[in-house]
Amino acid sequence: MTTTETAAAAQVVVADRVLDGPHGDLRVRVYQPSTTPVAGIVWAHGGGFMHGDLDMHEGDGVARHLAAAGVAVVSVDYRLVPPIDRAAAAADPATAVGSDGVRFPVPSEEVAFAFGWARSEAAGLGVADDRWSIGGASAGGNLAAGASLRLRDAGTPVRSVVLAYPVAHHALPPHSDELAAKVAAVPGGSFPPAEVLAMNDNYLGHADGPSSPYAFPGGSDTDDLRGLPPTFVLTSDHDGLRSSGEAYASELAAAGVDVLLVREDGTTHGHLNQPAHPGCARSLARIATWLTTDALVGTTHEPAR
Repeated sequence: MTTTETAAAAQVVVADRVLDGPHGDLRVRVYQPSTTPVAGIVWAHGGGFMHGDLDMHEGDGVARHLAAAGVAVVSVDYRLVPPIDRAAAAADPATAVGSDGVRFPVPSEEVAFAFGWARSEAAGLGVADDRWSIGGASAGGNLAAGASLRLRDAGTPVRSVVLAYPVAHHALPPHSDELAAKVAAVPGGSFPPAEVLAMNDNYLGHADGPSSPYAFPGGSDTDDLRGLPPTFVLTSDHDGLRSSGEAYASELAAAGVDVLLVREDGTTHGHLNQPAHPGCARSLARIATWLTTDALVGTTHEPAR
């Protein structure tokens, strides 16, 4: 950060709120800039749908940086699904399936609800209705993408969508030769397709695949994606999930959605959780610029549905 940004970050006002959500109490953490906000975003952290919290850098660090840049942030403490061992579940898919605990659509509905609250007069966050975006990282990117479809179908205006290395597809799209080589070089690999499928089945609570594009918008029919807001897809360079982010960006473009796709060079999955890595700072600057600079963002085109 610059000296000015550091001073602004020190003046960010942070407050936890508990909303009467669609599935009971829903905690959100609100970050208000030191001056009148120029934009707002509802943000969802990652963690494979089963881990993560508001305090991780992908939640708190991202929100503080954006608030220092003049963006009001509502970080959502959505409900988590039961944890599994992804590798074990990949070897025995039955272990990823169960009806107990939180499953889709609960977290997706909570993120969409938080967006509606953030725009409301009751929230009092000082951001114009047409200046609110929605976004998230990894599994949170999935929730933000699914919520953007929910909000479109409800007629709720959304300025833009920000997806950082998102889990957009139920089954991971094939890797290019270039990506396969980079993933192979990552110690321990990076999101083998079978582990991703196990993680996603755990989110659904069954192995029958998604029955709604709200669960995994990637791979949907073109008509299901028409009329979505302009979308910024940020991917990590050495990351097995990059194939999902890149494929989803292509699918959005084919549906007539304005898209910006950026691969952050030299990074691995979850680089917004790695504050010491220079790629983290670059990505945060990109997101802040997207949210505060209208010249970068296109428009929501009329849906052909």
